[in-house]
Formats: sequence, structure tokens, C-alpha cells
Amino acid sequence: MSITTKIGDKGFTSLLFGGSDSKDSLRIESCGTLDELCSFLGLAKSLTKDKKAKAVIEDIQRDLIIIGAEIASEKSHIHKLRQRINGNDIARLEALIKALEKKYLAKMRYFVLPGENTLSAVLDITRTVARKAERRAVQLERAKALKNVLIIVYLNRLSDLLFLMARSYEKSRR
Repeated sequence: MSITTKIGDKGFTSLLFGGSDSKDSLRIESCGTLDELCSFLGLAKSLTKDKKAKAVIEDIQRDLIIIGAEIASEKSHIHKLRQRINGNDIARLEALIKALEKKYLAKMRYFVLPGENTLSAVLDITRTVARKAERRAVQLERAKALKNVLIIVYLNRLSDLLFLMARSYEKSRR
């Protein structure tokens, strides 16, 4: 089996479980934004030596694949998915946020200019891509093309977590 299918040569791409969509559709734009987010998370993961942070990032990357699978599926095929984002996934992010807030939020009394170091800057870029993914999910929900509204909540919490993770790698905040 080749990665080159030539289906995309005419501006369409395949959906999970069958069907296709235009490469410029909101669904495919959303999947592309999730891919971008997952890739930037991979860059952040490669820059940290912190094993706990690497594990957190990998968990998030796995979640993004789950979200992408749902978005890349027609509503009629959602039941075929083995996993979907749920309240436990959101609670996991909220627990991480709470722990980082205790440590770093009290020290912040002003807007943050990204770029103190490479890792915090990459996490800030990742945060902005998470916000873009959230906006795309909201658009999908408004178009009645998103069945699981917890995806929006997850992406909202994720951007909060990424903001705090970026701050945790800045020496001026430690």
C-alpha cells in the first residue's frame, strides 16, 4: 500500500470509515489544525528533558488523535470509534492546570511577552494553535457537524494548560 493515493490531486481527501470531503472544507481545516497542534507539541516534547512533561505532552497528542478521528468521521459513523474525548480527559487537564496555577499564577501580574527561551516560546505557539483548533471546533458545532461538544471544552482547557506550561519553563517565573 502506498501513501500516494492520488485522491487528493482533485482537491478531495478521504474521511475515516468512508466518504470524502473537499480539502478546503471546515472539517478538513479542523483536522489540519489538529495536526499542526500535535506537531508543535512534538517540537515542545523534543525540547524538554522533563520526563513528566514529555508524558503529559504525549497524552495530549494521543487525545488530539482521538479528536481528529471524530472530526474526520461522518456523524453516522461516530459509533464506530473506540474512544472519544470525555469528562475524564477534561478533568485530567484541569488537575494539571490546578497544580501549575498554584505554582506560577500568583507570580504573574502582567501580560506575558512570549520568547524568554525556545521551549516556552514553542509552548506559546502551541497554545495559539490550540486556540485556533478551538475556534474551528466552535465553527463545526455551529454548522451542526460536531457531535461531541466536549471537544470544545477540551481544547479550551488545553490552551490554558499550555499557557501555564510555557510559564513553568521561564526562569523569571520560578
